[in-house]
Amino acid sequence: MKTIVAEAIHRHCHPLPPRPTEVAARLEVLPDICAVLFDIYGTLLVSGAGDITLQSETASDDAFRAVLVEAGLAHDVVSRWGVELLREVIAGRHAANRLQGIAFPEVDIVDVWREVVQRIAGDDRLPRPALAAIDPARLAVEYELRLNPVWPMPGMIECLEDLASRGLLLGLVSNAQAMTLELFPALVNRDLTELGFAPDLQFFSYRCGESKPSPAMFNAAATALRQHGLATKNAVYIGNDMLNDVWAAEQAGFRTILFAGDARSLRLRADDERLGGCSPDCVVKDLQSIGLCLGGSSQRSTAPAR
Repeated sequence: MKTIVAEAIHRHCHPLPPRPTEVAARLEVLPDICAVLFDIYGTLLVSGAGDITLQSETASDDAFRAVLVEAGLAHDVVSRWGVELLREVIAGRHAANRLQGIAFPEVDIVDVWREVVQRIAGDDRLPRPALAAIDPARLAVEYELRLNPVWPMPGMIECLEDLASRGLLLGLVSNAQAMTLELFPALVNRDLTELGFAPDLQFFSYRCGESKPSPAMFNAAATALRQHGLATKNAVYIGNDMLNDVWAAEQAGFRTILFAGDARSLRLRADDERLGGCSPDCVVKDLQSIGLCLGGSSQRSTAPAR
């Protein structure tokens, strides 16, 4: 998949400046912070759709058909299919998972595209060699990047380097797919470990089978932090969505920072009743300001786990 993503991102992605928001910054120094965990889409990456498309209403028949044609299927075969097939497969998997008690189910989008291809294979006009040559991972990447081009948020590398230089643990809790992990090497020539993220503090919805605002990934992150001798009160979570990020992280005991740096992705959700009484500890409008909320240095050596 690495080669697929790198080639696709160079074709579909380009510099994408964030759009200003009217939300006021609120910077306060948070004491005893030893770990910083991030959301990805809309926080570390500018997202053209505002979020990974599985978590948004973004969909396109044109993009759906285009990726199939590019994969080698003829126009006359593809013309009878649309993005509703993709939605149907995802909805079916979500429904099955909800029957098992998962309130916020997540799919592996490559497996979804594999089933989509199998459904299309029922078309008698579909040549067998063309079907065998289709790579579901390529379809998933091509479709996502057509609808949701991404670019590093301004100051991303500088922010991460600053935090790592203080000895802070860095982690990720994100609604994301396997392709997401490959965006960073393609965009900035560094993988997640090279960017400073601890391998045991990387939690992604496609692996977990649940998406935010489910507590599953945050609870897993809390368990991992305890292995480092830290409690959730010693960690801050940063994201652009008041429900999926601020509220969900707060429920697990994390300190929180709302990232209000791009109007495409900022989700205030003012009408959501779950957010009554929920307020982030800080609000930042650029990644460089995060350091101002954390004081001068890490407190890792003095923070006992609870």
